[in-house]
Amino acid sequence: MFRLGLFLVVPVFLAACSGAAVWAPDEAVARAEYRHPGPPALTLYTMVNNKTGQGAHTSLMINASQRVIFDPAGSVEHSAIPERNDVLFGITPAFEDVYRRAHARETYHVLIQRKEVSAEVAEMALRKVMANGPVAPGQCSVVTARILSELPGFESVEQTWYPLRLRESFARLPGVTEEKLVEYDDPDKSKAIREYRSRRALGEMSLSLSE
Repeated sequence: MFRLGLFLVVPVFLAACSGAAVWAPDEAVARAEYRHPGPPALTLYTMVNNKTGQGAHTSLMINASQRVIFDPAGSVEHSAIPERNDVLFGITPAFEDVYRRAHARETYHVLIQRKEVSAEVAEMALRKVMANGPVAPGQCSVVTARILSELPGFESVEQTWYPLRLRESFARLPGVTEEKLVEYDDPDKSKAIREYRSRRALGEMSLSLSE
């Protein structure tokens, strides 16, 4: 599973996919907390290899009492985005835009599926990912699938190790919308992110959000 290095304003350090526990302090999590004004929703990201057509990674954004990304099987270190295990806090529109665009480049594209849910279901999903603990390498899809299947209305989600099979199962749920993000940045992710940061600094790229 590949992981994301992000460049917003300050440097970001990509940690190894070790499954080790990461636990940001309470004050950092509280300071970063962000609630998106849109309706409660679950957004499933599936990263797909453009050459092989195979799924490469799964992650889940949850808009509940706050908006987080459950990004299992790895660790991202960023001073503005605290993490507890595999849950990233403070997912503002700008950060979510960088997150999805950093994955979309010459070698990968991103499938983004969104389903609105009740506030109760969104909050249940938030509690589950926060209680899950660190995910071992290679288990991003199977852990995400298990968590989803435990939610009311998501019982039919297939228990699978494969990102594309999870994406197909999620697509069969009622009310799911999907978009495909394709970009042609350098296949070296670190170069792609640096180029993206430069374009944003020059005002050459506007945000393009689905919400």
